[in-house]
Amino acid sequence: MKKLFFYLSFWCLFFFTASADEGMWMLHSLKQQKLNDMKELGLKLEDYDIYNPDGSSIKDAVVQFGGGCTGEVISSQGLVLTNHHCGYGRIQQHSTLENNYLEEGFWAMTKAEELPNPGLTVTFIEEIEEVTGYVLQCLERDREEDTDGALFLSPSYLNRVAREKAGEKFLSENSGTEVEIKPFFNGNQYYMFTKKIYSDIRLVGAPPSSIGKFGADTDNWTWPRHTGDFAIFRIYADKDGNPAGYSPGNIPLRPKRWLTISTKGVKENDFAMLLGFPGTTNKFYTSWEVAERRDIDNTVRIRMREVRQKAMLEEMLKDPAVKIQYASKYSGSTNSYKNAIGTNWAINMRNFEKVKLEQQNRLLKWAEENNQPRFKKALDEIERIVKERADLRYRRWMLNEGIVRGLEFSTLATVTADKLAKALEEGNQSEADTLRAQLMKEYSMFADKDYNREVDKKVAKEMMREYISLVPEENLPGFFSLIYSDFGGNSDRFVDFLFNRSLFGNEINIQNFNEGELDAETIMNDPMFLFSKSVAEESASLEKQLAVFDAPFAIARKAYLEGILSMDGPYAYFPDANLTLRLSYGQVKGYKPGDAIYYAHQTTLDGVIEKEDPGNWEFVVPAMLKKLYQEEDFGHYAMHNGNMPVAFAATTHTTGGNSGSPVMNGSGELIGINFDRNWEGVGGDIQFLPDYQRSIIVDIRYVLFIIDKFAGAGHLLKELDMN
Repeated sequence: MKKLFFYLSFWCLFFFTASADEGMWMLHSLKQQKLNDMKELGLKLEDYDIYNPDGSSIKDAVVQFGGGCTGEVISSQGLVLTNHHCGYGRIQQHSTLENNYLEEGFWAMTKAEELPNPGLTVTFIEEIEEVTGYVLQCLERDREEDTDGALFLSPSYLNRVAREKAGEKFLSENSGTEVEIKPFFNGNQYYMFTKKIYSDIRLVGAPPSSIGKFGADTDNWTWPRHTGDFAIFRIYADKDGNPAGYSPGNIPLRPKRWLTISTKGVKENDFAMLLGFPGTTNKFYTSWEVAERRDIDNTVRIRMREVRQKAMLEEMLKDPAVKIQYASKYSGSTNSYKNAIGTNWAINMRNFEKVKLEQQNRLLKWAEENNQPRFKKALDEIERIVKERADLRYRRWMLNEGIVRGLEFSTLATVTADKLAKALEEGNQSEADTLRAQLMKEYSMFADKDYNREVDKKVAKEMMREYISLVPEENLPGFFSLIYSDFGGNSDRFVDFLFNRSLFGNEINIQNFNEGELDAETIMNDPMFLFSKSVAEESASLEKQLAVFDAPFAIARKAYLEGILSMDGPYAYFPDANLTLRLSYGQVKGYKPGDAIYYAHQTTLDGVIEKEDPGNWEFVVPAMLKKLYQEEDFGHYAMHNGNMPVAFAATTHTTGGNSGSPVMNGSGELIGINFDRNWEGVGGDIQFLPDYQRSIIVDIRYVLFIIDKFAGAGHLLKELDMN
């Protein structure tokens, strides 16, 4: 009996400890939900130090970087730290064969040398307001608009309601200010976010990819890790500190708050927390949705991206120019690919279907005991819809992964081409000339300096071959029938035909399009336009058929989540991530991925040197970094044992969007920058994995070391507050 009690106590303690780190928590409710737990682990702050609606707090130093990353303000002159991979596309755009910042790095030694980035934004969250009651009143008022019952999740409707609540006068008088209402728990709660968005963002510094992307795709989603994944930008504003478009006359922003940096380092079990903008999680999936994610979404993504990536990489390794052109595209593709692999591993290893089924059964029992039959009806409806949409969903995923995302030319502007054909048919030469120029402009949006026609052609052959082998002939886009009627089922010949005959298939044809005579028939019968139009029509058809399920599915999921919250209480859970500001916390900690294997919490520069492989572009070590290592010239950034820290792991709960998140100690000081997760933990988007889930974080001491010793950009350190 004593032994049984011991085991039960042990597992209860384990469950409590393991579950303590789970969550992406809303800042306004920290006191009610998690503050005491955080203090027990080592937090030395109060909730208002993290989020203070009436004053400055840590929240004011955390920004959304671009549309899908996080950054942190680290100086009184608007310096922002984020990940190298978050700034990768911008670094690439500034790179040429003569000034290859991807391979050589970039460091502005004066503010005048900092590089502008049109289209890049940094967003501060000014205010967070709970508006559930207001939104429900608006939905009642506007019920005649709610034709399908799903207006409660409509982004356009919620945007309209947000502007209505804020007032057009307020928005017009506050430059760069926007408001957004987001639904939480599938529309059971609503919050409004007031944002200030800055658009003059300049590149200040970035290490070479041999540091910022060290290990590249081989090491992506893995631990131990040795990547200095960081980049530095600066926010500029007008003379009054307001958001403004790029202008040489703009000045560095003086922010409300910037983070203090700690150079004291970390040790096992230290408290760690991070703030950021996590993108999407699915904690409240049902068992049927788990199976759908594994068997359709992830399986298709894994298979089709393997084909595309193999073809791209072969061409990238042959030609340095192609490597620059396709570096960002390849990286973006492999990121989601490895995520899908890790998620499927976790679903099967930890039997997520069973976990979610147990949650459903618990709700069914509670609903029966409390006379709430609508919650059972909601679950029945979710099960029905998932089963009925399976074939359509598979076809949509195959089309998107295999063709739309896989073939660059598939996005040709068919609408403009149709208008051009009509103008030519009607003899309207002036309109035709305008549309010809517009079509060339739209073509250049994808066929820019990072487009290579021969690479696109090679990828197209590989993808088409795989696509038609996995989708029945009767379910292919209509124009694909030529593969069988004209080319005997040979998709390679079909692709050659597209590139040889299309106006945009080769340089000679493009020149003829620009300079030669055009007629409506040539435009209407152009094979690439017909291909793209057919793909677009098939995509629209699939979306229309799937859209039939959207409203009833949303309504059923709202009811399901209402049941969960009614059963367990309003503070029991965190809402699924939705690109809104959240806090995660945990401890610096290693983990055991398998039998007789243990990964420690900290990596060092020793590991970089151990991994070096001059013949493999992923593991090249810069000569200067090797020199610093050999001379042990680490300055005051070294650990107590003399080693140079590179990265550490923590149990914080993260997902996509947390890239670049500031990782802080119990005093709120910056100790690292989140940049990845281990692949064993990516299933945490569905169900937290305390045994495996680790955030991978570049140690701030390595960041400072690279800036100072490697880059010789010590002038930037003078801007920082450091302990």
